[in-house]
Amino acid sequence: MSGAAAMAEWARPTIKVSDAYKDFQLERLFPKAFADWIVDESLPVVVPPPDQQAMLDKIYNQTLARTYVNAGGQRIMLSVAYGGDQSDGLSVHVPDVCYVGQGFKLVSSFEDRLKIPGGSIPVRHLMMTMGPRREPVTYWVLMGDQATVSNTQRRLVSIRYGLKRLIPEGMLVRVSSINPDMGQALAQHKRFINDLVAAVPASQRIRVVGNLALAGQGVE
Repeated sequence: MSGAAAMAEWARPTIKVSDAYKDFQLERLFPKAFADWIVDESLPVVVPPPDQQAMLDKIYNQTLARTYVNAGGQRIMLSVAYGGDQSDGLSVHVPDVCYVGQGFKLVSSFEDRLKIPGGSIPVRHLMMTMGPRREPVTYWVLMGDQATVSNTQRRLVSIRYGLKRLIPEGMLVRVSSINPDMGQALAQHKRFINDLVAAVPASQRIRVVGNLALAGQGVE
C-alpha cells in the first residue's frame, strides 16, 4: 500500500507550465487597436457581482474585459480569463454556466470550426437572452497548447500533460455582441477574431489559439 501511495505521489503533476511565462500579461498579448477596431474607452467596464468575482479570482490569475468599436460603429465585447494552474482540466468557468448564473437564458448552443490565419480551431456559439437583450457569444478554451470546447477535450489535454508531470495553463477567450440576428452577429465575430489573430505576432499566436496541428487542421 505504501509503495502504491508513493508511486501515486511521484506521478502527481507538480510542474506548472505557467512558471515558464512569469512575465505573461493579457494586456500586452491582446492589442488595443488592430485592423479598423479600437477599444471604446467611452464605455465602462462591466464588473461581475461580488460573489461571482470571488469565484473567478479563485480560478484565474488575470482577466481582461474590453469593448471594441470599428469604423462602421459595430461593437464587439472581448473577455479573456487566464489561469496558470488548471490541475484537473475542468476549472474554467465557461459562458454556458456564467451567463445563466447572471440570470440569462441559454436559447441555443452549437459547436463550429472557425477558420483563422494558418488553420482553424473549434469554437462554441451561444445565444443568450435576458428580457429584450439578445447576446450572441463565441468562445473557446485554451487548455495547455490546445483549443477546446468541451470538458472531455479538456480532461484529455490534462491527462496528456499529467503524463509528463506538467500542470497546464488555461485561458477562456469570449467574444460577444448585442444583436438579435445570430447569423449577422457570428459573421461579425468571425471577422473580429480573424483580425485579432492576424494582429498578434506569429510567435505569440499559440498563446491565443493554441497549436493548430493539435486543433485537427494543421496549416492550410
